[in-house]
Amino acid sequence: MDWIDLTRPMDETLTVYAEPGYSDPPFSVESWCDIAGQGYAVQRLALGTQCGTHIDAPAHMAEGGATLEALPVSALVGRYVTLRPGQEPERGDATLLFVDGTAGPVTRAGFDAALALGFPVWVMAGGLQVAGEEPLFLHRSLARAGVYLVEDLDEVAAAQLPDRGEIIALPLRLVGTGGSPCRVLARGDELR
Repeated sequence: MDWIDLTRPMDETLTVYAEPGYSDPPFSVESWCDIAGQGYAVQRLALGTQCGTHIDAPAHMAEGGATLEALPVSALVGRYVTLRPGQEPERGDATLLFVDGTAGPVTRAGFDAALALGFPVWVMAGGLQVAGEEPLFLHRSLARAGVYLVEDLDEVAAAQLPDRGEIIALPLRLVGTGGSPCRVLARGDELR
C-alpha cells in the first residue's frame, strides 16, 4: 500500500479551531520579498503551535507537562493499531494508537481501557469525545498521563486506512512549546 498523506492542506481554506474558552491564532501567509525585487522569494508565516494537523505535547493542557522536545522522534514513527468506539484493540507490535474519532463518542470505561494500553502517542482522526465528560476531557486526561496527541487529520484520507499499518508524524523541531504543526503519513497493511 502506498503512503497516504493525512495532513490537512495549509492554505486559505484552513479552518482554525475556535470555541468559547479556546482559540488558536489565525493562519496567514504573506509575501516577505520577491524575485523581482530581491532576486529570491520568501514568505512570512503566522500560525499557532496547534495550527492545522499538529501534535499536542502534554504542556499544551497540563501545567508542568512535558514540552515537544521531550518526545524522542523514534516515538513518532512506527506501527499503529486502530481504536474505534466500542472496540478494544490488541496492542501487539504497535507503538502508536490510531484513534477513529469519527464514529461517535467513546465511553469513559473505553477511554480508560485505551489509556491503560500505555501508548505514548495517539494519532486521532475526527474529534473523539468521551461520553458524559466536558469537551476537552480527552485532551486534558491525555496530557496529565504524559501522552502526546496528533490531531486534526484529513478525515477523508484517514478513512482509507485499515486497522493496522505504519504511521510517520513529524513536527517541526520546536523547543519549549506545547505543540507544533506536523506532517503525518500512513500506510496500512492492506486496503480497507
